Amino acid sequence: MLKNKEFVMSVMLQVIVLLILVVLLRVHIVDSIYIVLLGGVVMIGIHIWYTRRRYQEMKKLTEYISSFQYGKESLDLLDNREGELSILKNQLYKMCLTLLHQKELLKRDKIFLANAISDISHQLKTPLTSITVMADLLEQQELSEEKRKEFTRNILNSLDRMRWLIQSLLKIAKLDAGSVTFREDSVNIKRLLEKACNSFLVQMDVNDQTLTIEGDENLSLICDQAWTLEAISNIVKNCIEHTKVGGSITISYSDNHLYTLIEIADTGVGIQQEDLPHIFERFYRGKNASTDSVGIGLALSKSIIVEQKGAIEVESTPEVGSKFRLKFYR
Repeated sequence: MLKNKEFVMSVMLQVIVLLILVVLLRVHIVDSIYIVLLGGVVMIGIHIWYTRRRYQEMKKLTEYISSFQYGKESLDLLDNREGELSILKNQLYKMCLTLLHQKELLKRDKIFLANAISDISHQLKTPLTSITVMADLLEQQELSEEKRKEFTRNILNSLDRMRWLIQSLLKIAKLDAGSVTFREDSVNIKRLLEKACNSFLVQMDVNDQTLTIEGDENLSLICDQAWTLEAISNIVKNCIEHTKVGGSITISYSDNHLYTLIEIADTGVGIQQEDLPHIFERFYRGKNASTDSVGIGLALSKSIIVEQKGAIEVESTPEVGSKFRLKFYR
């Protein structure tokens, strides 16, 4: 209260008036009744002046809040003076800043959601169209048995692609919502990497691609095995899809006092420099992206690794290959 300059000024004026009244009473210049009346009028005047000033400030605050509520975004409320009203102004200023920031985030999220829905519908539209066409063709009586098997395989492939996309989106949604509780298990790294690559061995064999895993067989990693397996699998899948026939995938791992490092390198087509800053963004497809690429696998991998207090980096040279570095900090 004593930091409020207006309050201090009001008290000082009242004290001065009281001193003047005391002096007047002592010298008997004016009758005491008139002195008391004069003192009362002055005191009331000072109180009215002080109260009016506070009401004016409160009115300004009310008008500012009303204008802010109806869309005005001017932040001219900051007050560097001392006092209760100044503290209230500054708190309102901070609140308005927070609300503006949240408004901006909501606007950004709205744009992102609209783009995401557009991308998802586009990704689902392609396999759905393919399934519809194949189903119509299967109804033809004169269709050969070989063609029927081919169209059935195509339908199953399209359904697998849709299922993978939907599952990946659900996983990302769970991570975004913070509803995933990551376990902290001690996992053997070599067995983890072998398990992540097992489902791609047939595809690599068909493409005449070689796989090499290098590192200490006894080295372990503290992580959630299921989710980390998902992250590594997506990166390996990306490397295989962008590596030509006869190429190679090399996975190495090591440990130091700060983190456990897993490096996944390929001899593929590489990533253009302008695409490197964006490859972990959802639905982003670079210039060298494969035709079947959705642009969600690497985004999911990054979310999983970051949620486990890790980091992921990539370096790439076009027509030479790419190397992903996964760091799991202690």
